[in-house]
Amino acid sequence: MKKIISAIVLSCLALSMVAQNGIKVNYAGSKPAVTDFAWAAFPSLNFEDEDESGDRPWIILQNAMERDRKGLPQEEGEKLTIDSKNGYILFEHVYDEYPDVVFRLEVCYWNESDGKHKLIAFNDMASYSDSGPCVTETSCLYFFRYDNSTKRMVACDPPGFEIDYSLLYELPRTGKDIITTRWNADGTTKQSKLRWDGKRFNK
Repeated sequence: MKKIISAIVLSCLALSMVAQNGIKVNYAGSKPAVTDFAWAAFPSLNFEDEDESGDRPWIILQNAMERDRKGLPQEEGEKLTIDSKNGYILFEHVYDEYPDVVFRLEVCYWNESDGKHKLIAFNDMASYSDSGPCVTETSCLYFFRYDNSTKRMVACDPPGFEIDYSLLYELPRTGKDIITTRWNADGTTKQSKLRWDGKRFNK
């Protein structure tokens, strides 16, 4: 429990700084791509925790994107999908020792209806096994709001809903809605949608 609280506190402190100062998004061309948002956010998402063992989730994605940028193959069992047209990134890893577990990370952005902002999500609550979602002490669904005029993005609360840590969240590669999945005690699942209205999500 102490480790979980420590990880949450460190994450909140890191994102609190982001909320105050914002993150500059550098890009080439007329507008940023989903990869530009990812590269900009990595330093804030990869907060240091000396008590944490193993690789932090967003360092794993960062390393995968660096291999992709250099034209190198991904590690065994890993797959990286960068769909710039639809503003979506998906990283998947299936471990030989745990074949029923699929480790997944997602990045996605939405254009807001005011034409002046974008909403960006970083999701590491997308991993699952045969028995349900795989949530760790650092799992979260992070949101940032990007201002087209200042070219900066700031951390923000989930717009329109609260995160339920018993659910699996899937960001949209096509369409605009977030899909949630709940595992019932009898092993069945129930899916619901968080519907994007151009500003926030509605159940």
